[in-house]
Amino acid sequence: MTLPSAAPKHKLGLIGATALVMGNIIGVGVYMLPASLAPFGWNTITGWGITLSGSLCLAWVFAVLARHLPHAGGATGILGMALGPAPAFVTAWGYWVSAAVSNAAICIGGVSYLGRLVPPLAQSPTLSAITGCAVLWLLTALNSRGLKASGATQVITTVVKLLPFVMVILVTMLLLFTNGMASIAPFDASTLTWTGATGAAALTLYSMLGLECAAMPADVVNNPERTVPRATMLGTILSGLLSLAVTGALVLLMPAAQLALSAAPLADFVTPTLGSAFGVVITVCVIIGAFGALNGWVLVVAELPAALADQQMLPPWWGVRNARGAATNSVVVSGVLASILIALSASPRLSNAYQFVLLLSTSTSLILYLLAPVGALVLARRGVVPRSAGLVIAAVGAIAFALSAYAGAGRDAVLWGLVLTAAGIPLYIVMARRRALT
Repeated sequence: MTLPSAAPKHKLGLIGATALVMGNIIGVGVYMLPASLAPFGWNTITGWGITLSGSLCLAWVFAVLARHLPHAGGATGILGMALGPAPAFVTAWGYWVSAAVSNAAICIGGVSYLGRLVPPLAQSPTLSAITGCAVLWLLTALNSRGLKASGATQVITTVVKLLPFVMVILVTMLLLFTNGMASIAPFDASTLTWTGATGAAALTLYSMLGLECAAMPADVVNNPERTVPRATMLGTILSGLLSLAVTGALVLLMPAAQLALSAAPLADFVTPTLGSAFGVVITVCVIIGAFGALNGWVLVVAELPAALADQQMLPPWWGVRNARGAATNSVVVSGVLASILIALSASPRLSNAYQFVLLLSTSTSLILYLLAPVGALVLARRGVVPRSAGLVIAAVGAIAFALSAYAGAGRDAVLWGLVLTAAGIPLYIVMARRRALT
């Protein structure tokens, strides 16, 4: 998400900037995440501890870079300054892959909840996959015609997608008030392992993707030297704690076997306490939030490679636009990639397809999370940004976090992520040779 570079008439204060940060981070993955976390038990809490610590380190790095380099062109421009055009391209391409894969995850999760209202979807993986692809291409067609959701619509969908969080926290409080600690799964220290913690962290990181968007350009906030870092850190903390509260509540308060098989975890959690009507309300909220988010991300995954084409890092074909200005070729390629993953989710051989898609999206985004702090250290050494103990500690912590997340994501997700990321390198080499000849 990119904010306008021109100075707006009304600038954001701490509250407005923090709200923007939270809006960027909180997505729809958290609605399905508890089912994937069910096998991890109490390791979910330690995994969230790793994710929150690493996210705060990353947030600080992005906040410092945004404060001192607000007009560098975002992460790609900053990495280009620090490490050169090739690492900047690989990072941008990997982020595009992550976003396209995330669109598949949004479709799978949204249709999974839709199955609560339309039972045939829950009974037929094939029909569910077809529906997911249909929704994806419908929104792709709408975006290609230049239709954009209004700001008011985005605000409404943001509020709607937070309602399930409120209901889950309410039910958690009621259960604890009624049954006390007996409601919580027994704690067994012997089940806590580093492998379990990093595995859970790789999944929980998906709920924090988007924190790189948090560090807004300095010219849209009041007193940016103080507001940007504070809003970034505060928004990251609040988003992380909210997601931790929701996922942790379901993992520790629902039977693991039931949670692992749930196609709509939040709805299944509140229904026994509040009634089926509230389960339906949550289901509707999740569907609106999911497909509302998908509408915006369809546009994002189209614009990312088109922007690289405009910078002559990809062949001009990727930047072709129709009469309404939509990047038609880019949006088609992005849609095809997401559709393949959605179709694979219907295969009986991939019982954990949704979890694999989450890990694939996370592993491809880790390129940015690994190289951004490296770039920050390089720029600090050159004196481009002030070198401070806080920046060095945050950058080292972010690097360690990214490496541990790679380990937790598992071999298959990391290897497929590397393959998809490497697929863009030949295109970059071709364009680099063309630029050298001109």
